[in-house]
Amino acid sequence: MNRILPQPFDIRTILLTGLSLSIGWGIRGNFGHEIGAMVPGALAAMAVVLLAGREDWHRRIAYFAMFGAIGWSFGGGMSYGMVIGYTHSGHSASVLYGFASLFVIGFLWGAIGGAATALPAILDRERLTEFFVPLVVVFATWILQEGFENWLVAINADFRQESPLYWYDSDWLAAVTAIVALLILAAIRRRFDQATSLMLHMAIGWLVTFIVLVPLLGIRMTPPRGDNWAGSVGMVAGMLLYFQRRKLHAATYAALVTAFFGGFGFASSVLFRLIETKTGWPTNWHSVMEQTYGFINGVGIAVAMLALARRLPRVSDEPQARSWTDPFAVAFTLLFVTWLNLRQNPERWVEAKTVPAVMAGLSAQVWFDLAYLALSLAVIWLLLQHRRQPIQFIPASWLGKGQLLYLVFLWLMVAGNFERAVVRFASTRLITEGVIFLNAAICTLILLLSLPKQTEVDEPKTDYRLLIRKAVAAGLVVTALSTLAEWGITRAIYGNEFVGAKRQIRFGAEATATTEKPQAGQPHP
Repeated sequence: MNRILPQPFDIRTILLTGLSLSIGWGIRGNFGHEIGAMVPGALAAMAVVLLAGREDWHRRIAYFAMFGAIGWSFGGGMSYGMVIGYTHSGHSASVLYGFASLFVIGFLWGAIGGAATALPAILDRERLTEFFVPLVVVFATWILQEGFENWLVAINADFRQESPLYWYDSDWLAAVTAIVALLILAAIRRRFDQATSLMLHMAIGWLVTFIVLVPLLGIRMTPPRGDNWAGSVGMVAGMLLYFQRRKLHAATYAALVTAFFGGFGFASSVLFRLIETKTGWPTNWHSVMEQTYGFINGVGIAVAMLALARRLPRVSDEPQARSWTDPFAVAFTLLFVTWLNLRQNPERWVEAKTVPAVMAGLSAQVWFDLAYLALSLAVIWLLLQHRRQPIQFIPASWLGKGQLLYLVFLWLMVAGNFERAVVRFASTRLITEGVIFLNAAICTLILLLSLPKQTEVDEPKTDYRLLIRKAVAAGLVVTALSTLAEWGITRAIYGNEFVGAKRQIRFGAEATATTEKPQAGQPHP
């Protein structure tokens, strides 16, 4: 088939994608959870697409950003603070268990992130734009659900821990509401499209696997912390089952490659943190771990997408089904993702007493939201106007448009992240905000100075099943060897010495793991 072959595994593409996800993951450390994880997902997806040498992908840059953000967000609900603690415990079995569990969490996180990033490169426009309505319906349902839960917490601060809805501190209710919302949507439409089917596979997989692994079998990774990892196992399984049924082998390949990179990255970055801590230099080594993990995840995305770029046929956006999805994807990335994260800043400013809690009868949070609403209306108006009559500020080429979207999103989040930190800045923040700023400058140079070469070639149909088998075989070998190496190196450096503020032991007479619920208001990292 006739398609474009970029320069294979160009180091600039790998470096830009790795640094982009590293920046995003460093920022995520300040904002947290699913919302924070959207930032690295969007940045990495745009980075690899812009340098992958596929002009047909440039047209979909906003889709890649949106799907990348959503895909990487799903792992943000998994608890991993205590797992990291096990690796610092000095207890041999707990150290090994900790590294193995970190691999599982990183694997699950990377699988969904990689698959979502790849979908815009695989699906035709009709199938790709099918996702927008069900996604909006599910997100709207989750917003209503969260608002209702926050209202109940406002009435009773102990609600989350004492309520029957607090089931193993998991997102089971989100899975249930997603299933209900999707079934109602299908009933209204009187049909199941492929997007709704995939989302149901994932939501039902989450719920079923969670129930089997946790309440029925009693398998808990970090009691009393949340067990969203168990639901994520089912979500990944449901996703892969759907890909198998629809013969979307390229998506399966992308998911597994990024999953193995993610598992290796999470475990190895914690090992690096332990090695770095041994130096005795007082700094924010946790942020270094996060940024290192992000970089390795980014390399995984680059490897998977560059492999697909050499094999996938051209994608076309003609005819333009659901043309409204183009500005929607831009607004989702540039406005919705940034607002969800940056709206957390006013609370920090008020706590630091750098901004009054109330101004002219309105809270600082309301003023921030109103300002963002004004910005959003202006941007949306310009996007709609540009569709009728091009605005000169916006580049004519799709590559230029993509570069503009990437750079505006990148620097908006870098600046917003600094605004969050600056009110309580300390020298230890240099390793976070300082490195993030430096890497953002490097990414800007790589992006704008790189011109990927392209070559027209003819290749036979790709045997993705063979590629998948090779990826799984290599991944399993690296996983086994690296997990043992991480355990062995940690034991060699620290022996039975405990590193950290609070010792976490998973097994034996000294085990700190408990099935008791955390106290009200206690964080769940």
